[in-house]
Amino acid sequence: MKHADLSPLEQEIGHSFARRELLEQAVTHSSHAGESAPPVADNEQLEFLGDAVLGFITGEELFRRFPQQSEGNLSKMRAHLVSARHLIHVAESLQVGQYLRLGRGEEKTGGRSKSALLVDALEAIIAALYLDRGVEAARGFILSRVIGPELGRMAESARQDGLPLTDYKSHLQEVLQATGCRSPEYVVTSQLGPDHRRTFIVEARIYNRKGVCDFTVSGEGTTKKRAEQMAARAAMARMESSAATQEEA
Repeated sequence: MKHADLSPLEQEIGHSFARRELLEQAVTHSSHAGESAPPVADNEQLEFLGDAVLGFITGEELFRRFPQQSEGNLSKMRAHLVSARHLIHVAESLQVGQYLRLGRGEEKTGGRSKSALLVDALEAIIAALYLDRGVEAARGFILSRVIGPELGRMAESARQDGLPLTDYKSHLQEVLQATGCRSPEYVVTSQLGPDHRRTFIVEARIYNRKGVCDFTVSGEGTTKKRAEQMAARAAMARMESSAATQEEA
């Protein structure tokens, strides 16, 4: 099977590889490596390294940009920026799918559009940049294409809507999904004050894995969005407190 020319991908990344084999490995799925003769390396080890590089550079950038944020907030921001939910949008913007080298089975089952494969390849590309030209090459790509635009949107949303910089709703949803729970429900329970100075009270309903409402918490804000974020923040705090109590027991 003829592979796609990787030159356009290099242009999108903004880096011409001295060791092109690193980029080739980064887009090679294990399904293709297993069918190749002679054998070729897949991107699993690069994915592992890329995840670590992404986490380090993201943490370093958050530390530099937001010196007044608490450790908890910085951790939540980093969790969002390195999450598959965010990275899939970056991979799609780079059109990583069209460059993947897949086995016949993955090709037939739509592997080029599978979120997990795209995110894995993106993390492998970060590792390839790091190995080809060092940490500065990886940092440049991560800041310009992976986390920089999202950090800008987060800050702008906070400025316009008075929202917290940390996206508590997204973080809460990711935590619940990871434990097999359904998404929380947000319900406006009351509205206080005149139209020009309205306060919204929103209740967040958190469900367990059986689909039963486990607990409810409330948040308030001058907009529905802010009230929902405050309710999600309260839910995260309650879950973290409960987890800490169980560990002590």
